[in-house]
Amino acid sequence: MDAVSLRQACAAAIDGYDGGYFHGCDWLRAAFMEVPREHFVPDRVWWPNPQDGHYPLLDRTERPRQWLKAVYRPLAALITQIDDGRVRPEDGPATGGSFTSSISCSAVIVDMLHHLGPQPYEKVLEIGTGSGYTTALLAHRVGAGNVVTMEIDDGLAERAAGNLTALDLTPRTVVGDGEAGYAAAAPYDRILSTAAVRDIPAAWPKQVRPGGVIVTPLDTPYATDALLKLVCDGHGNATGHLIKAVSFMKTRAQRPRRSYEDLGWPGWTDHHVTIGPDGQHIRTT
Repeated sequence: MDAVSLRQACAAAIDGYDGGYFHGCDWLRAAFMEVPREHFVPDRVWWPNPQDGHYPLLDRTERPRQWLKAVYRPLAALITQIDDGRVRPEDGPATGGSFTSSISCSAVIVDMLHHLGPQPYEKVLEIGTGSGYTTALLAHRVGAGNVVTMEIDDGLAERAAGNLTALDLTPRTVVGDGEAGYAAAAPYDRILSTAAVRDIPAAWPKQVRPGGVIVTPLDTPYATDALLKLVCDGHGNATGHLIKAVSFMKTRAQRPRRSYEDLGWPGWTDHHVTIGPDGQHIRTT
């Protein structure tokens, strides 16, 4: 199968998951079908599931069909960086180390963009440019000139900018720590982070207009991250709810573990279960 056929099959699979991840969004499906995901994937990436203690290397030049099929596996993230670049694809299959950049799986990206809900011509700040693929999907919806994308790794930022420029997309690409946001272009209508945080950076809600939305993965004490959607009041405050379990790499500053109690999470003893005629209810104090 060629890239277009694989993209169509991938879209069909995503829409077949429980709830249909395109959620009936015509714009989202159109963006997914128009933006060539394979354009943003390096020729050498690691498969995230280890075999015999090694993360296999997928090499486009050696096995192009295997590489392309992996690109369009709807639930597969492809690892593009390990240990902040200290492990290199040229070295072959990798052992140990920490994943520090990837092109996230198609299904999760699509679902996040649905919950973000960007509207045409809105201003969006993306935290974590990575390969530039999600940036391109955002640009398809709001226009590249309305997207500011931040990447802390200058090498990744340069490569992503090249990927985007090759498709005639020129969002503002900023090299810097996304936890600080980018006040120079604020306020934003939406902020999307493709890196997980343990604690929401205070700068983010301060840079979003009243009624604007933040979507980010949030570390939880439940052995997974959760997708969090917040609505901002324009004065640095935000409220929201957890949507579903996801798994993302942490921002660099928030990689060290912290006490969940310090982060404001209720403990196990704070969950109360009641059973009655109308079934089971679980609440926190």
